[in-house]
Amino acid sequence: MSSKPIVATMIGDPCGIGPEVVVKSLALGGVHAMCRPLVVGSTESVQQTVDMLKLKHTVRRVTDVDDAVGLDPAVIDVYDTGQLDPKFITLAKANRECGLASAAWLKEMEVLAMAGKVQATIMGPINTDALKMADKFDAVVGVEVGKTYLFLITGPLRVVHLTDHIPLRQVCDIISPDLVYKALRTMHDDFSRWGIPKPRIVVAGLNAHAYGDEDKHQIAPGVEKAKAEGIDVTGPAPPDSVFRWCIDGRYDAVLCMFHDQGHIAVKTWGFVGNCAMILGTPYIHMSVAHGTAFDIVGKGIANHEMMLTSMRHAASLGSGKGFYKDAAAA
Repeated sequence: MSSKPIVATMIGDPCGIGPEVVVKSLALGGVHAMCRPLVVGSTESVQQTVDMLKLKHTVRRVTDVDDAVGLDPAVIDVYDTGQLDPKFITLAKANRECGLASAAWLKEMEVLAMAGKVQATIMGPINTDALKMADKFDAVVGVEVGKTYLFLITGPLRVVHLTDHIPLRQVCDIISPDLVYKALRTMHDDFSRWGIPKPRIVVAGLNAHAYGDEDKHQIAPGVEKAKAEGIDVTGPAPPDSVFRWCIDGRYDAVLCMFHDQGHIAVKTWGFVGNCAMILGTPYIHMSVAHGTAFDIVGKGIANHEMMLTSMRHAASLGSGKGFYKDAAAA
């Protein structure tokens, strides 16, 4: 059996562009050279997509991961346990049944990952309306302050968020030395496990020039505690400089303090081809940064670069080889 990691990719909501970007990535991205790809979702949806794109790939339904070979680029293995009746695949229109199926597929990937049957998972673009119709919005893996962290990757720029969707006026009260230390510990341990033995981390300050009471009393002590444990970390440093330093290769990642501090830098540097993951989970879990794009469904024009980048990073990290080296050109 191949030693390549198995990367499970959920197709997203089948009414959107998820199946298209997944199939394009598998057909055009050379992913099989890095991993054993496994698609999770509806066999019929994947077959419809292959037909729409006029590809000659064989779509094969499997109900057991052990039956998925994942080595032939001309074959797409779909882990399909019958969660969705294909009659509910209504392109460009959200519905409850596809919301239920999306939630079920996410759960199936989690179970497979926790059992060690797959080494990484990727969430295709889901539709929030469909999930709400199904009362399954909580099925999406989110972040929990102090335990898990949103991690955005765009080429050489890698940004971890200490806090995410929190009002800015509350961020100052939430930041603490312990919160900063826990994030740095998680970053160091996860990066090391993925093949970066001594990750270099820079911490963005909260205030201009990292000069303020929060930087001095709430951030710096957490950085110093991490340093004392041998973690290679610098900061708090001027937040208007840290992202450039990471792009230039001085650091492997930036720990930023709040949502827009990191998001603005990531989306300014390069939106096409970026991807996201949740740091601090027991397994590698990635996703794309776009939605279901109902306005272009079925036209064959959806850009698959974010999905392809996610697959490449998941494969490389799952192999213990660090981040995908050519991601900036993906």
